[in-house]
Amino acid sequence: MQHEKSCGAIVYRKFHGNIELLLIKNQNGGHWSFPKGHVEEGETEEQTAVREIMEETGIEVMLDTSFRRVITYAPKKETTKDVIYFLAKAVTYDYTPQEEEIAQIKWVEINHAASILSYDNDRQLVVQAKDRIKASY
Repeated sequence: MQHEKSCGAIVYRKFHGNIELLLIKNQNGGHWSFPKGHVEEGETEEQTAVREIMEETGIEVMLDTSFRRVITYAPKKETTKDVIYFLAKAVTYDYTPQEEEIAQIKWVEINHAASILSYDNDRQLVVQAKDRIKASY
């Protein structure tokens, strides 16, 4: 059995009085999710999350490591994958999609995010994170 590990974050901001989440649509498969990617040798989970957000979106963030959730699934036969998610407050808001991996990026009001996200696991993360995000403002 092969094991993979990725790290990312639920990136959020307050904009015109609304709390918004940053969602990405992947080129491969076309699913909507959060920015994340594989851990590189010698990196911490936190370093991976910040690097992947920057690479995929061009957005700088402040990571909240007190919120850490692990999603485990099997992307293919004989492979399990752990994805570690943190919360990340956006420092910059303008994004630039990484052309090789990201088809589209958008800021979505937090209560509308569940209707766009492709996977139940991601929708559950929003439910778990919502109170923490609101408390940060």
